[in-house]
Amino acid sequence: MPNLFQDLPDTCPDEVVDILVSSDNVRIKRIISDGHASPDGFWYDQKDHEWVVLLQGSATLEFEDREPVHLQPGDWLEIPAHQKHRVEQTSDETRTIWLAIFWRSSPAQNS
Repeated sequence: MPNLFQDLPDTCPDEVVDILVSSDNVRIKRIISDGHASPDGFWYDQKDHEWVVLLQGSATLEFEDREPVHLQPGDWLEIPAHQKHRVEQTSDETRTIWLAIFWRSSPAQNS
C-alpha cells in the first residue's frame, strides 16, 4: 500500500511534485518542499480550486488580497480558483510535505 511518507528523495534541489491521482476534473498531488519558496514577484493564478493540507514541516502562504497564512502540520486551507497566492517560505529544517487536491467547478456551479 502506498504511503505519503515513503519514497522521499534523498535531496530536493527543486520542489518535488508527485501526481497521485488525475482525471479530467480532479488532481491529487504530493508536494515536497525543502526551504523552497515562490520566486520574487511570482503569483499562482490557477484555473482550478485547491484544497491543501500540510502534513509535515511548516509554510507561509501569501495572498494578494488578504493576510498571510502560516501553516503547521494538520492545517488545511481552501484556495478558490484565481485567488492569487504564493509560497512565501517553507521550513529549511524539516521537509515540508503537502497534499493538494485540485478540482474544477461544474458549469452549473458557475452560473
